Amino acid sequence: MAQSFAHGNHSHTRRAVRNGGGRTGGRTARDRDRRVLSQNFLVDPDAVARVAEAAGPHDLVLEPGAGEGVLTRALAETCGQVVGYEIDPLLAGKLAARTSGDERIRVVRGDFLAARAPREPFAVAGNIPYAITSKIVDWCLRAPGLTSATLVTQLEYARKRTGDFGRWSMLTVRTWPWYRWELLDGIGREAFRPVPAVDSAILRIERRTAPPGQAGPDLPGYRDFVEYGFTGLGGSLHATLRLRHPADRVDAAFTAAGVNPDAVVAHVHPDRWRVLYEHLHR
Repeated sequence: MAQSFAHGNHSHTRRAVRNGGGRTGGRTARDRDRRVLSQNFLVDPDAVARVAEAAGPHDLVLEPGAGEGVLTRALAETCGQVVGYEIDPLLAGKLAARTSGDERIRVVRGDFLAARAPREPFAVAGNIPYAITSKIVDWCLRAPGLTSATLVTQLEYARKRTGDFGRWSMLTVRTWPWYRWELLDGIGREAFRPVPAVDSAILRIERRTAPPGQAGPDLPGYRDFVEYGFTGLGGSLHATLRLRHPADRVDAAFTAAGVNPDAVVAHVHPDRWRVLYEHLHR
């Protein structure tokens, strides 16, 4: 179930035509509920198959916003257990009834964001509520057992997080040593009902592999380093870092990373950030 906006309190579902009395003609209480939840269901079979294929097989998958269960059932074909979270009680009840005989599927009537992350390795996959995209992504990044998150998001959000605009967001750079961010495929608005006013995409966040028993590279202060670099206090990244580090060391770090000193902070590739960090924190 996709909610229909990424930022702000504005639905991207096409507005219904209002009648002369100021009320939407023919709108039922259920229609109003759907608007409040901004429900846009993924109905195109090809799009559903592409999302399930992108998610891949897993022993355990959590699905935020299971909705009518189209993706839930597709995920269950390749995964050991799918736990679908649905906050709409009517939809959750219907899905639970439809899948009651399928041991691979468990439906939770509640908010995914309130869920406790499993201790064992697990994946997240879903056509998520766009209004809380950032909150769901943050939940995933905080979960120690997460192996990957395959999310249908607003196209603009996916492009922003994966450098597709030629710019990199601070969140992506800050998490890059531990997570790989990829825009796998686009999904047109026609694949949803009701039809939204924007296109979507499949965003893949995958935890980078690490030696057994390790959580990934030990880079103390790396996140703070990135956050400081993005403040833009000096104008360019080069000038900003020179406010905290000797000029000659910053110059040497930029040379080693192959970054132009005049580069705009958001244009510096995440791989280059790590080189800068390692040269300045020896």
